[in-house]
Amino acid sequence: MKKAKTTITGVFSLMLAATSAFAQSGIKQMPAEQRAELLTHRMATSLKLDSAQKEKVSRINLKYAQKMDPVIQGTGSKMSRFKAFRSISSEKEAELKSVLTKEQFAQFQQQQQEMKDELRVRRNSGEPQKN
Repeated sequence: MKKAKTTITGVFSLMLAATSAFAQSGIKQMPAEQRAELLTHRMATSLKLDSAQKEKVSRINLKYAQKMDPVIQGTGSKMSRFKAFRSISSEKEAELKSVLTKEQFAQFQQQQQEMKDELRVRRNSGEPQKN
């Protein structure tokens, strides 16, 4: 269970990075449907979604995973890809907010912040970065 959670968290963290991490992780080859399914499973477990919420979250995750494909596959600058990622993520958060309870949404935001912090730590740990 912990290994699966770590793997899913890793995938989500890489999606949040929207930089060269995409090329390094192999996420470019992962179809949007698979990314959305992994994320939905993680969210259903960690946020304790009911069946109606899980169905709605699944649709939202798929919609935005598909919107994210051009960003992931894109060859634009890191900054342009990052801006596109942030825009798509903001839209997705707005939709999720209407599906999740206040407590679930707060927990979702906390999880996102933890993943961002973890990514920053990894970036600053001296690991080589590809540009």
